[in-house]
Amino acid sequence: RRTTAISTSCAPSCAGAIPIPTNHVRPMLSHIHIRNFTIVETLELDFAEGMSALTGETGAGKSILLDALGLCLGDRAEADMIRAGADKAEVTAIFRIAPDSDAARWLQDNDLATNDECMLRRVIHANGRSRGFINGTPVPVQMLRELGEFLVDIHGQHAHQSLFRRDAQRDALDGFGQHEAELAAVAQAHQKLTAIEAEIRSLDGDSDYRDRLELLRFQVEELSALKPTPDGIAELDSEQRRLAAAGDLLATAQRIIDLLYEGESSVQQALAHAAGDLQRLLKTDPELNEPYELLSSALIQIQEACDSLRRYADGLELDPERLAWVEEQLGLLNDLARKHRVRVEELPEWLEALSRELARLENAEQRLAELQQERTAADAAYRKAAAALSRDRQKAAAALAERVTRFIHELGMPGAEFTVNVNHDADGRPARHGLDSVEFLVRTNPGLPMGPLTRIASGGELSRIGLAIQVATAKSGRIPTLVFDEADVGIGGAIAEVVGRQLRLLGNDRQVLCVTHLPQVAAQAHHHFQVSKHTDGDRTYTQVRPLGLEERIQEIARMLGGVEITDQTIGHAREMLATAHGRMAKQA
Repeated sequence: RRTTAISTSCAPSCAGAIPIPTNHVRPMLSHIHIRNFTIVETLELDFAEGMSALTGETGAGKSILLDALGLCLGDRAEADMIRAGADKAEVTAIFRIAPDSDAARWLQDNDLATNDECMLRRVIHANGRSRGFINGTPVPVQMLRELGEFLVDIHGQHAHQSLFRRDAQRDALDGFGQHEAELAAVAQAHQKLTAIEAEIRSLDGDSDYRDRLELLRFQVEELSALKPTPDGIAELDSEQRRLAAAGDLLATAQRIIDLLYEGESSVQQALAHAAGDLQRLLKTDPELNEPYELLSSALIQIQEACDSLRRYADGLELDPERLAWVEEQLGLLNDLARKHRVRVEELPEWLEALSRELARLENAEQRLAELQQERTAADAAYRKAAAALSRDRQKAAAALAERVTRFIHELGMPGAEFTVNVNHDADGRPARHGLDSVEFLVRTNPGLPMGPLTRIASGGELSRIGLAIQVATAKSGRIPTLVFDEADVGIGGAIAEVVGRQLRLLGNDRQVLCVTHLPQVAAQAHHHFQVSKHTDGDRTYTQVRPLGLEERIQEIARMLGGVEITDQTIGHAREMLATAHGRMAKQA
């Protein structure tokens, strides 16, 4: 049987690594472990700061690493992701995080925080079900996705297509301009305005308002007539039991009195005779004093008990009318409890709730007037916040347009121009993101009109423009790890070297992982990983390993020369790396 595996375990601290200008330990993806994922049997890989290039032959499995990372970040799991013959697949990714980062705050808010590391783990079972873990705690996949948005930003070879959407263009501008505070102020003002408008609609737009008002008045009047209170209901219940049993209570009390005191053969008479006999014999035998005193005490207690029973019986009344009234009240309370679908003891609380609603509806006109004033103030506050956000967007739009235009020129389109159009509709309908419509416009040659990306640029031009936008906006973002999965497709030659330099510059500030087929891009990386496929008997496996300097030269030569690698190709590869080393050493 044919099997496939990946194996590696090596940190990229090798001779081929290019120094990175940094004075501190940065947040980043530090380690990934993959087991039984698609064609992977086991993989352990450590990452470092800066830009890391992943290269290899087509079909060698370069994208497996990114697919596994995406799974840890909440991507959809499928049963066919499990390696043939295994019962489950596992992927673990470890990130270094900054204490003041969005990721650290999210972890703290969800009680998942650790020190300065965060471990994401995903397990897929053969039945297709999957489980997610953050720092060892089981979590829904949605939470992996939420946290992942703070940790990794993935740019695929078709990532520029998302920029066709106007909302994506607005988000890109806001990310570039770092408008978090302004966006939060607009969103908060919008939430307040929306809540006020919802209350206005509930009072003013309810077609059943009058019917509801009349029903509430009737229900409150009906309940109030019975005056249901917790103590009152308890007293009625106790009185009903007492009145219903009055005859039995009176007869029982009288029977006990007769038995103990007033009957012909009462207990009192028997005890009195016994006590008298003992008293007569005390002179004969003084030891009979104790039983005599006990009998005397019993006589006193029987008399007191009978006196108490007489007083109790005198206080009892056979009052059928009162009993009928009490039972009627309890019946009405039970009927109302069934009518309102509550327990009898819950009627006081229910009456209070109905009374509150009645008061709210009866004061609706006054409340509506208040709400209209509140709405006017809230609308003004919202539009003020939206206008402030729009002014910041205008400033950011000019800076973004200048930066993207410069990058486009460097990517071999010297006559192209990029601009960001921000239209502010001061009288527009309030939205959570403000009152602006944002659109990216471009012209590829002088003299042509500006137009939307989709109508102006060709496929190759669009790839370059999209990459320029990605690079320009990614550098200003707060996400620590950027992944470029063959985002440089369709670009080559000197332009590819420019792309590599731009990605490397990003690596000076943030971690960049780049899957590429371009030697010009790979040569610019601080670290270089090679993905290669091998066959050993009936076993096919793929190896991922960090490359030293000489190994990088051979790999870049392969990328330059194809099947036949000449001395000239190796010399060219060596020169490319030497140039990159020299340039980066100067920057460091």
